[in-house]
Amino acid sequence: MMENGDYAVQYGEESYMEQEEEWEREGLLDPAWEKQQKKTFTAWCNSHLRKAGTSIENIEDDFRNGLKLMLLLEVISGETLPKPDRGKMRFHKIANVNKALDFIASKGVKLVSIGAEEIVDGNLKMTLGMIWTIILRFAIQDISVEEMTAKEGLLLWCQRKTAPYKNVNVQNFHLSFKDGLAFCALIHRHRPDLIDYSKLSKDNPLENLNTAFDVAEKFLDIPRMLDPDDLINTPKPDERAIMTYVSCYYHAFQGAQQAETAANRICKVLKVNQENERLMEEYERLASDLLEWIRRTMPWLNSRQTDSTLAGVQKKLEEYRTYRRKHKPPRVEQKAKLETNFNTLQTKLRLSNRPAYMPTEGKMVSDIANSWKGLEHAEKAFEEWLLAETMRLERLEHLAQKFKHKADTHEDWTKGKEEMLQSQDYRNCKLNELKALKKKHEAFESDLAAHQDRVEQIAAIAQELNTLEYHDCVSVNARCQRICDQWDRLGALTQHRRQGLDEAERILEKIDLLHLEFAKRAAPFNNWLDGAREDLVDMFIVHTMEEIQGLIQAHDQFKATLGEADKEFNVIVGLVRDAEAIVKQEQVPGGLVNPYTTLTADAISRKWSEVRALVPQRDQTLANELRKQQNNEMLRRQFAEKANAVGPWIERQMDAVTAIGMGISGSLEEQLHRLKEYEQAVYAYKPSIEELEKIHQAVQESMVFENRYTHYTMETLRVGWEQLLTSINRNINEVENQILTRDSKGITQEQLTEFRSSFNHFDKNRTGRLAPEEFKSCLVSLGYSIGKDKQGDMDFQRILAVVDPNNSGYVQFDAFLDFMTRESTDTDTAEQVIDSFRILASDKPYILPDELRRELPPDQAEYCIQRMPPYKGPNAVPGALDYMSFSTALYGESDL
Repeated sequence: MMENGDYAVQYGEESYMEQEEEWEREGLLDPAWEKQQKKTFTAWCNSHLRKAGTSIENIEDDFRNGLKLMLLLEVISGETLPKPDRGKMRFHKIANVNKALDFIASKGVKLVSIGAEEIVDGNLKMTLGMIWTIILRFAIQDISVEEMTAKEGLLLWCQRKTAPYKNVNVQNFHLSFKDGLAFCALIHRHRPDLIDYSKLSKDNPLENLNTAFDVAEKFLDIPRMLDPDDLINTPKPDERAIMTYVSCYYHAFQGAQQAETAANRICKVLKVNQENERLMEEYERLASDLLEWIRRTMPWLNSRQTDSTLAGVQKKLEEYRTYRRKHKPPRVEQKAKLETNFNTLQTKLRLSNRPAYMPTEGKMVSDIANSWKGLEHAEKAFEEWLLAETMRLERLEHLAQKFKHKADTHEDWTKGKEEMLQSQDYRNCKLNELKALKKKHEAFESDLAAHQDRVEQIAAIAQELNTLEYHDCVSVNARCQRICDQWDRLGALTQHRRQGLDEAERILEKIDLLHLEFAKRAAPFNNWLDGAREDLVDMFIVHTMEEIQGLIQAHDQFKATLGEADKEFNVIVGLVRDAEAIVKQEQVPGGLVNPYTTLTADAISRKWSEVRALVPQRDQTLANELRKQQNNEMLRRQFAEKANAVGPWIERQMDAVTAIGMGISGSLEEQLHRLKEYEQAVYAYKPSIEELEKIHQAVQESMVFENRYTHYTMETLRVGWEQLLTSINRNINEVENQILTRDSKGITQEQLTEFRSSFNHFDKNRTGRLAPEEFKSCLVSLGYSIGKDKQGDMDFQRILAVVDPNNSGYVQFDAFLDFMTRESTDTDTAEQVIDSFRILASDKPYILPDELRRELPPDQAEYCIQRMPPYKGPNAVPGALDYMSFSTALYGESDL
């Protein structure tokens, strides 16, 4: 609306008469214009005067006495002018015209060069100028589009309404309307039932103009104000006449225009709600699916059941690797998408002035984060258990094999021993035989004592297998018990036989010293051979270079003793040879039989050969294990080298992404571009992670459980990688939401930069959030006035309730940006939507389904009909709907 002041400038900086004179001086004034204006202005005046039951025929004569001029002003303004003078004298007429001119001037219009005398004298130019001024003030001035002048606003209205039409290009109010298509387009746009635009042609301007003027007069109550022949035959028609006529179209369609505007606003609001509902449903679906997958996965990760075999645990470990490699990565992406969708939804809700979205119970982002954290804890515990169980079962398998080997060796040694000890052979022996039996028994006792350590080792191994819960403890315990029971019997039998030999010792005197010496030296040497042979075939398990090098060193020390053993072997064999020589020389019956031992030189020789043959075999076994440990060491170094490159790279990327997320420099588009470059770089780096996974798998398959060359583990790198991907996605989403906020709310990049700089200045620790006092200081730095009195504290608490509704004690940047945006821009409100529905309902407090279907697109109309509650106010009609409570519910101001 115009403020009081000089209205002439709103049309063209000059008055009607001044512009006429300028056009005449420049040779632009067309004599036909005056004719067109006279006809148009006369028809316009009559369109209003007929409401008072009168009209004019000659515009320069019928306004001379001022009476119809005053009546015209009363009709178009709705106000009452001072009582006119009824006299017929010239001064009466001048007084009446002056009353009309004074009324026009009271509306803020400056009448330049137009006086009452010229109107009373019938001056046509002055009269036309006065009528044009009235038309401008009362018919065109109120047409305001995007705060333009009246003429520009009317022109823009015509351009927008005719934009979709072929052969119509409205650039002015003279040549653009000559062919009549613009008039026809305006009618068809608002009343397509009145004109078939597709049948019109630019080559038939006279037909087009007559069609438009006839339809407008018959159906729109707009009288003919222009002559088609004049428009066609005049090189440049008068724009004042065309503006006057076009303004009648504007006012005729004003109601439809308001309804269209109202319908557009409602459609916009409803589309926002529908899109938000779609995003909510999508979030609920994704959240339910992810939580269900976690629920199904957790029992498997928490299970500690195995078949107690090494192969079974290794199979479980491979299943876990498949899960980390194939099954979990899509869920990581799903979680990131879920968080992105949630943040985008909340941003859209804030931007559309809607209440924040609260997911159903148990599906909050925090719930999902907690479930995900629990999943990661379960994964870590599961993998640690699998590795520990692998080591335990490997140890058990080793112990079980060792137990079997020692038990087999011991049982082989005990075969026949009980029968031998129970024999009464010494009762019928000769003296030397008895002496031999006694010495033989002494040797056996020595041998028996030597085997005590083996029995204790067997029992100790069985006890360890029980402690470690070996799956076949029952058979181990049974065999161990049999060995121990047999050992006790052997001890008792040995004691009993010794008593028998002592009983017969009085009879036996001679002892074959040579055989005795052999027995004494052969028995320990034989035991040494048995121990050496057992050690040389003893199984072992190592995990480090130090352990295998220790075994090699021990073996080298053993080999160093072989020289002394060889000497002892030659001595023992020499004793046998000496005995054989004596027997042969002395012809002693039975003298070749050694009564003190069952050992023979051949047996000692055979065992000595076996020991010497086992030494190089042991060398080869230890060498193989050394190569294995060297390979494990290489794997450790390979993993460490790669991990020590990947770990810092992930940390650097994380620091860079965090810096960009703080919005320290560059526009949002630049930040988004850099973030997406980092995203591409991260995905391009993924082969390094996959290569590291392959090395890690080789490490685990080689049973390597520690690595002193790096502090990185595969688990920490996986978590770091997933956190990096999540951080990039989250920051991209935040920047996109900031762009969405900036663009939808109309804030400038400079404002956004200022907001971000101020926020970062007070975010000293770069946490992405501000404490209340930091937030207050930030607001003050941006020029926000917060008093230091009690009222200021109350105002600040109200602001805190908006930016921190959950009372977390911190203000996040998105909440801060949303607050500053709402402080700087306008948003649609429930009141605006109610006003729009009121227009569609023709000012009724309710609206009918048919009205909604007529004014809105089908899907939008049905959306409203299904959700609007019945209207229960006074004068309600069947089917009436309550659009007011529906509108407030859209903005969370009421419950539906």
